[in-house]
Amino acid sequence: MEPYADAAVQYTRFGEDARDSPCFSAWASAVAEDRDVLAWLGTLPSGKQQPNLVFAAARWHGVHAPGPYAALREALLGDDGTIRATILARATQTNEAGRLATLLPAFTALGLARPPALLEVGASAGLCLYPDRWGYEWHTPEGPVLLGPQPRLVCEVSGPAPLPQRLPEVAWRGGIDLHPLDVTDSDATSWLENLVWPEQQERRERLRHAASIARAEPPHLVAGDLLDRLPALVEQAAEHGPVVVFHTAVIAYLEDEDRERFQDHVLELVSAGACRWVSNEGKRVLPRVSATAPRIPEDHATFVLGIDGQAVALTHGHGRSLHWL
Repeated sequence: MEPYADAAVQYTRFGEDARDSPCFSAWASAVAEDRDVLAWLGTLPSGKQQPNLVFAAARWHGVHAPGPYAALREALLGDDGTIRATILARATQTNEAGRLATLLPAFTALGLARPPALLEVGASAGLCLYPDRWGYEWHTPEGPVLLGPQPRLVCEVSGPAPLPQRLPEVAWRGGIDLHPLDVTDSDATSWLENLVWPEQQERRERLRHAASIARAEPPHLVAGDLLDRLPALVEQAAEHGPVVVFHTAVIAYLEDEDRERFQDHVLELVSAGACRWVSNEGKRVLPRVSATAPRIPEDHATFVLGIDGQAVALTHGHGRSLHWL
């Protein structure tokens, strides 16, 4: 996702990268060639034209997916303001717990002596703060590696990934988000389900289970700007254990200048010994991290998993695969 790119570019790239959803891929490719819809998108603020958000808002107001592009087009061009209002009021806070299958090996690679205090940037409802409450099924060339009970998060693994031999302990869990979602709020959880791509029922069921985990032990979520609130939260988390600041599919929603500021900011905290940093973002989002990986082909859609600013793996955006470098 590049939410501040030109709309035609955004939708072209999304059409190429969202092949996990044939419907969304087809819709995005059609939008990229539709001058009238692109003009309608141009009336939205920068950052609000992104495919995930627009498609989710249209579905929220009755456009069926999977379904024909003509129905989406008619809904957008005939909008009486309700779809637009939802786009302006909501955000794409996907909160995919499946990413834990790729994040947990990175947490393991940190080699911490004590259970960590996990601090998620862009936490949404905090559903990725529970690596200790899931089972895992990593498929490696040597055979499957199973850890923990059902339900298990399944991930294809290549390379010398440091797969843990036991479930982690977590000393504290918290997060920051501009608009944290409350998992006890039915409207918030319905919106999260609506953000799941239409053909992906397995992800929808995983989301429901993740929400039930969070409801049983809600995390400490703080509303605010990550660029402003992070140092104080790191200090608070440090009272409980070694702090691990992490995020996945979040920094893309910052403009380029703020992405650089964030990276400088968190690396200062790392250098001071205040925390460790695990990043998991699209390959274009944190160029300095991606530059430490082997060259990634332009047509290869991937996330780059980093530890303290150094790339350690390439991952699927929803946690389905992990290639340790």
